[in-house]
Amino acid sequence: MDQQPMARFLRDRRARLRPGDVDLPCDGPRRTAGLRREEVAGLAHISASYYARLEQARASRPSVEVLNSLSQALRLSDDERALLFTLSGRSPEEDNARPRRDVAPSVIDLIHRMPHTAALVLDAKYDILAWNPLATAIFGDLSAISGQERNLIRAFFLEPDPSRRHHGVSGSEDFARFAASQLRAVAERYPRDHDVRALIDELCSASSEFNALWRQVDVVVPRHQIKSVTHAVVGPIDMHCNLLMIPDRDQLMILFTAEPGTSSHRALCLLSVIGDQDMGFVAVDGMDVAHSATL
Repeated sequence: MDQQPMARFLRDRRARLRPGDVDLPCDGPRRTAGLRREEVAGLAHISASYYARLEQARASRPSVEVLNSLSQALRLSDDERALLFTLSGRSPEEDNARPRRDVAPSVIDLIHRMPHTAALVLDAKYDILAWNPLATAIFGDLSAISGQERNLIRAFFLEPDPSRRHHGVSGSEDFARFAASQLRAVAERYPRDHDVRALIDELCSASSEFNALWRQVDVVVPRHQIKSVTHAVVGPIDMHCNLLMIPDRDQLMILFTAEPGTSSHRALCLLSVIGDQDMGFVAVDGMDVAHSATL
């Protein structure tokens, strides 16, 4: 098929945007109007070389996922998005984009190679998809929770006991604002996903706190934090909490670590042994996978 119409469309829409339109810093005058190619590629989570080939009409036909990402990056209207699908040789009805739930084997292997780090893997709407034994030792047997109950945001806002919120981890107020902000972004990325919409509708109806936060327009940027939790066996633990994006699947890895040489680090080391002895498996979206870790 002729790729020139889609290439012209992409160049035209890129030229219409300014950095401020997509929350990028303004770095002074530019030689040409609009965003740079690498900026659009970054916003769409695709390689700059592939996006350049799209604009040069010499790339392979983009997938539905790439078309959706480009629609978001270029701030296309519904009509413009439908036109982009048509120009690419796809029907807008092919758009069945939804948060991916399949975790890459390399990610599963990675979280098992960190015995002193508690790791969770979440999908875009914060369903827990995978975890390692240390996460089980700290937060409890996540395999015993299924379906929508394994959503971190839902569990947080619908937990009636404040002391049990967030699995007992500190920073509830920060998480509440951050979670509402994240769901707003997810709703924009997956506007036709039933599960995303059902989660938001349930939270707006059942939680006055979430409903109030949902009406705000703040964008909360994830950042490194110190979290604290009191464990029934080892007592208080202070942990670094870091969020790592897995952009090709729109997933998130949360890592909990402790400062070496501290009582918290010694507690995590002890729990890593307990976890291997009592709960020596990695879980992937409800399936228990046997594993023998080497400490």
